[in-house]
Amino acid sequence: MLLSDVPVLAAHHAPDTPAVIFQDETITYAQLRDRCWRLSNALTAVTQPGDRVAILAENCPEYVDCYYGVPGALLALTLLNYRLAPKELAYIIGNSGPRILVVEAKYLPAIRQIRDQIPSVERILLIGGEAGDCQPFAAFRDSGAAVEPDRRPAESDLCWLLYTSGTTGLPKGAMLTHRNLVAGVLNSMTAWEVGGADEVAMFTFPMFHVAGYVMPMHHLRAFPVVLLRSFDPTTLLANVERYGVTNTAMAPTMVAMLLENPETERYDLSSLRRLGYGAAAMPGEVLRRARARWQGLAFSTGFGMTELAGNVMTMGRVDHERAAEEGLEILKSVGRQMPLARVRVVDEAGNDAAPGVPGEILVKGDQVLSGYWRNPEATAAAFTDGWFHTGDVGRWDEDGYLYIVDRKKDMILTGGENVYPREVEEVLYRHPAVVEAAVIGAPDPKWGEKVVAVVSVRDGHEVTGADLVAFCREEIASYKKPKHVVFVGELPKNASGKVLKRELRDQIAAGALVLDDL
Repeated sequence: MLLSDVPVLAAHHAPDTPAVIFQDETITYAQLRDRCWRLSNALTAVTQPGDRVAILAENCPEYVDCYYGVPGALLALTLLNYRLAPKELAYIIGNSGPRILVVEAKYLPAIRQIRDQIPSVERILLIGGEAGDCQPFAAFRDSGAAVEPDRRPAESDLCWLLYTSGTTGLPKGAMLTHRNLVAGVLNSMTAWEVGGADEVAMFTFPMFHVAGYVMPMHHLRAFPVVLLRSFDPTTLLANVERYGVTNTAMAPTMVAMLLENPETERYDLSSLRRLGYGAAAMPGEVLRRARARWQGLAFSTGFGMTELAGNVMTMGRVDHERAAEEGLEILKSVGRQMPLARVRVVDEAGNDAAPGVPGEILVKGDQVLSGYWRNPEATAAAFTDGWFHTGDVGRWDEDGYLYIVDRKKDMILTGGENVYPREVEEVLYRHPAVVEAAVIGAPDPKWGEKVVAVVSVRDGHEVTGADLVAFCREEIASYKKPKHVVFVGELPKNASGKVLKRELRDQIAAGALVLDDL
């Protein structure tokens, strides 16, 4: 089975059911199938098998067309994070080498800034607006015939290319094949609870995120899917009421925003039966408040990552309710293994760790990425005997629940986005006043974690925290910049000169290092 088969199957079973409800536009499954076929055939006429097509846009129906239509033409869809700075986009586009770039009009200025740095791009398709150097996406798509394409991929062909930063700070392209993505979709479908014929789903995550695999899961079940352009609490609430949304998923930060939003009480949310949360750890207090506010709502969570094409762990309604009633610690876990993948926790020697003993989390299954794009060294380092090293540290309990203990790679998760400290540190080190810098994550009730920079300043130089934040803002995406800057005389180091980041975290937790608001 191919990812591009999803709208075809759904249209066979429910041709007139809404596949995408976006603002005032409704697209049925039959219409979605035809749009995707048209796009595939239009692309086939101007590309070669294996070419890449990149997309830079917020959520919209055209993005859904690309989800299926690009890989349906035996091409790979490169999903670009619209929150990145132009310099960051230039690296990813340059590394992935797409021949075609699909761009939403509001992001065209960013592309024009780097146009001379992305020579592989031969054609720009514009979503919305007009530009002389671009072709309208809709006109290009509709130039193709609404028939099943002659060019059919194999399950092993590259489908999506998603970039995730490594410890070096340079993004790596996670290669997800049709088999990987379909396996991720089916794994969640076998593990997640599903309702009846009246289900209406709502998609809230940015579609460039790996959480996009949930969209084909909804589509395989032929659910009507309400698509949010981007997360906005009031818009989300209004859509739940307007369309009778029964299930949705969101990042913990989104849940926290809904709890704080005074508009929440104005809307009828009685149709909502299930709420999944993920992409970051849910603070216990936020979950407690959410359960108290929306009694009767079934909560679920899990664990996954870009390289896994979705989740491999899950904890559903029954566990949430049992834990709440009995005061069980499992609410701090990410649940138990899903059926179609294997998860291990191993010690430094590669042996399975006993319950309660921390170790690295390894995963094996059809949904595990095929490798990193043009990076055989990183691919080889990520696998041992077919087992993928997640870089996360976890521990089992006696009942098979998995707890995430720490991140082996020092990654920071803030608002569902990955921030890699070395990337931010490299920017800080470029400031003339900075002699040393260490970037760490600190707990945050809203964002899960916040980025904290601990800096020592050169003699004779003066700089403020606000100066350094402004400096970072010019170089990297806004969500990566420090929320706090702490100045110290010297960073703590071990005998070999390595900065002791854990000691810095402990000092912040103990109040020895004070986080001043900028």
